Amino acid sequence: MSSKTVPVVTRGTALDDSTGQSGDCVRKSGVSPQNTPATKIWFGQVSNGPGFRSPPHHHGEAETGGYVLNGHGRIYFGENYQEYVDMTDGDFVFVPPHMPHVEVNMSVTEPLVWLTCRTPDNIVVNLPEVDDSLLSGYRRSE
Repeated sequence: MSSKTVPVVTRGTALDDSTGQSGDCVRKSGVSPQNTPATKIWFGQVSNGPGFRSPPHHHGEAETGGYVLNGHGRIYFGENYQEYVDMTDGDFVFVPPHMPHVEVNMSVTEPLVWLTCRTPDNIVVNLPEVDDSLLSGYRRSE
């Protein structure tokens, strides 16, 4: 390492949203090529407002790890997005590369906030939309 290499702090008020996005699922970079010298990691905050969800998407070659800070999230996957896993405060989740999925906030009153780590980048490949009725138990905020 060079003697000029130092830790880089990204303040919570300076998170970068010029990264891959998918609908109402908002991603903000904390540690990434957008705002640090990082070249092999994307680490940021992801949020869904009450009753909102992402469109179907996948993250290309990237492996994804997530940690729920607060809220009740659900990830739909599989044929016609009929399978799902639920997550709440303190849960970790792994999403394999190239897996089509939909990220949902199951609460219609509280936000869902999680931290996501992805390598090598925040790859977001948006896929054709699906109707809410295909997502078992999901309902939008009124």
